[in-house]
Amino acid sequence: MRIGILLSGRGSNFAAIAASIRASRLTGVEIAVVVSNVAEAGGLQTALELGLPTAVFVSKGRKRAEHDADVIACLRAHQVDLVCLAGYMRLLSPHFIAAFPNRILNIHPSLLPSFPGLAAQEQAFDYGVKVAGCTVHFVDEHLDHGAIVLQRAVPVLETDDAHSLAERILAEEHLAYTEAIALVAGGNYEIQGRRYVKRSR
Repeated sequence: MRIGILLSGRGSNFAAIAASIRASRLTGVEIAVVVSNVAEAGGLQTALELGLPTAVFVSKGRKRAEHDADVIACLRAHQVDLVCLAGYMRLLSPHFIAAFPNRILNIHPSLLPSFPGLAAQEQAFDYGVKVAGCTVHFVDEHLDHGAIVLQRAVPVLETDDAHSLAERILAEEHLAYTEAIALVAGGNYEIQGRRYVKRSR
């Protein structure tokens, strides 16, 4: 399976995915291209150091439809089977989602449907939850809403602040994304309504 990574920043989840592939923890998967909407994104430098193809389509000041059309064309040119958002700070257009139906994954630092959107870890901490975590889900036309592939729980410690909680959630994200990609790449599942369901072999 050829995956395309979309990122806007340092790309720590991308780096974790790449490390899992290199260490053969994630097999049958290769990174076809790393795409960013921010020219200075740290994840692009990581990709270059790893010898991976990269592309930049700056989104600032462009219409979403035009920008997304460029990204779609790039992903198709690299024969991408699965799109993985790794800190991609941009909502995808309905046209983009339709181009890769149930083939776009995102990771979110909360146990969805709780705390969608930005600063989820801080939202969770401020709310006083005792268990936080992360969610890998398919992307649909609504924010942090698509069918959930897997979730990992992270207990909130009495000694935590929002920053320490976010760091511990991030460590679980790095494990969860690789696990979710492996599940999707294996193909032994179906989407039933909102539910990701493993098929019985």
